[in-house]
Amino acid sequence: MLALAAALAAGHLVAAFVGVNASPYLAVGNSAIDLTPTALKDYAVRTFGVYDKIVLLGSMAVVMVLVAALAGVLSRRNALPGVVVIALFGIVGGVAVFSRPDLGQLSLLAPAASLVAGVLVFRFLHNVALRRAGTIAAEKRSAGGTAEDAGADTDENVATEEETAESADEPSGTTLSANRRNFLIGAGGVAVGAGAAGLGGQLIGDSMSAESSRADIGSLTPARTAPAIPADADFAKLGTPTFLTPNQDFYRVDTALVVPQVSAEDWTLRIHGMVDNELTLDFEDIRSRDLIERTITMTCVSNEVGGPYVSTANFLGVNMWDLLEEAGVQQGAEQIFSTSVDGWTAGSPVEASLDRNRGAMLAIGMNGEPLPVEHGFPARLVVPGLYGYVSATKWLKDIELTTYAKRRMYWLDRGWGEKGPIKTMSRIDSPKGFQAFPKGKVVVSGIAWAQNTGVEKVEIRLDNGEWQQTQLSTEVNINTWRMWNIELDVPAAGSHQVTSRATDKNGYVQTEERVGTVPDGATGLHNIFFTTT
Repeated sequence: MLALAAALAAGHLVAAFVGVNASPYLAVGNSAIDLTPTALKDYAVRTFGVYDKIVLLGSMAVVMVLVAALAGVLSRRNALPGVVVIALFGIVGGVAVFSRPDLGQLSLLAPAASLVAGVLVFRFLHNVALRRAGTIAAEKRSAGGTAEDAGADTDENVATEEETAESADEPSGTTLSANRRNFLIGAGGVAVGAGAAGLGGQLIGDSMSAESSRADIGSLTPARTAPAIPADADFAKLGTPTFLTPNQDFYRVDTALVVPQVSAEDWTLRIHGMVDNELTLDFEDIRSRDLIERTITMTCVSNEVGGPYVSTANFLGVNMWDLLEEAGVQQGAEQIFSTSVDGWTAGSPVEASLDRNRGAMLAIGMNGEPLPVEHGFPARLVVPGLYGYVSATKWLKDIELTTYAKRRMYWLDRGWGEKGPIKTMSRIDSPKGFQAFPKGKVVVSGIAWAQNTGVEKVEIRLDNGEWQQTQLSTEVNINTWRMWNIELDVPAAGSHQVTSRATDKNGYVQTEERVGTVPDGATGLHNIFFTTT
């Protein structure tokens, strides 16, 4: 287990210089995410939420420790089983690093360092341990009158497993004490060294954080600001969220175990493929343009009925249609195939980004400040009306105009739909499930969304009664959520169920049919139970 710790620490330290994701532990975790079946991945997001990656890494650690412990037991007489296990760990890490699209060949130095460190440390500790075992056996033979030299150093073959086991409880002499001390010093040194290497790798990686670059940007001033949010745009005092979601509370669902760190100074965006004029833009090219601010609600396709993965912010950036028209989109181009710096890809319909009423953006700011690193700094896509898996590439580095036949995005190969339009949906935020009230008046409140169409009305049903229309908040725009509330008269004590449904401006009524998130978003009506006394 100490050899495993040393191997992982060495790999993490080297990865700080060649790419954080080259750390074998993280590379294997990223590969696990890519290879996890869609149903299991959806379950992890639904069950663990923002902690899904922590659960993955923790589970990996438990498995690796158990395998290392078993290898140690099997290596009592011969180092070969432990060496093989450490080597296999290194090879798996190397394959994971080699397969990452965001890492170059130099990144293989990290798993190589991990393998070498693991094998050397294991061999060192194994030899020290065998010397101690040999000393125990020699002292036993000396006490029994043998002519062998009790103090001589031994190799792997001096003590058999039986001799070591039989002699484990024998009193130790001076040599035995010295060997025990040597083993403890060696093991302690390895533990301290592994901790120092791992911590050093983490500190070096943190020193390369994009936060300093983000801080240097200062304020971003839009040429056209978003309309002010009306005071009655939410019913936060009645239990709904605030209309604008603070950056720290904005939902985050992505595949990145470690948030990519890209400085604004180093960032570039290439627009190519089926275009007349290939473009390469840097951060200053974008910042120097007329920036516009738009209020947009984003939704994740992994959001279950009543789920939390929906948020609203003021995004700041440039119109996507301006960039596309500058590049000159050729006839036949179907999708904007976008790539993140960590290799993740999405495919947005070209017509959605060219639709001026929709307001697609290349965003560099969020709620009055540069994009937070975890939300895509320096730049990301935001295409209203489409689930994030096809519209919201963070840490954006490349846009290719192409067809759906030629390029397949990350989630399309994992069973999800091609275009991902957001479905009309409503959610009850208050009361909370199984909350208790005095019988009488009960306020029910929540949110609804139908991006790119707009919410026309929201109705609720108490128990098996008639649908009742709620009071809607002032609409900000058709690409944002809308809050609602209603005061119900609940004269009878007991358990009650309340259900909500939304109707959009096209007349579509939220369906009662309950389906899961795969392949293109969940449907069904949200309901909660509460009690009155």
